[in-house]
Amino acid sequence: MHEVIVYSRVGCHLCDVVKDTLAQLETEAAFHWRVVDIDADPDLRQLYNDQVPVVFIDGRKAFKYHMDSAQFLRALAARH
Repeated sequence: MHEVIVYSRVGCHLCDVVKDTLAQLETEAAFHWRVVDIDADPDLRQLYNDQVPVVFIDGRKAFKYHMDSAQFLRALAARH
């Protein structure tokens, strides 16, 4: 099972779009995902402040700012 992490922040419209996309894809692919609020951690805020949302798949950065369903499924398949 793939692990997907979304580095996000409250009030980020692009983050909401990415999270909605992942929620819709949960039944189509084998992955589990979680959201990490960068504003809760000063180190993460420094790393990703101007980049959210940032999506990692299995520990590797896969997307920044935008991600659509087809792109995500391709990236997930490439991690096999």
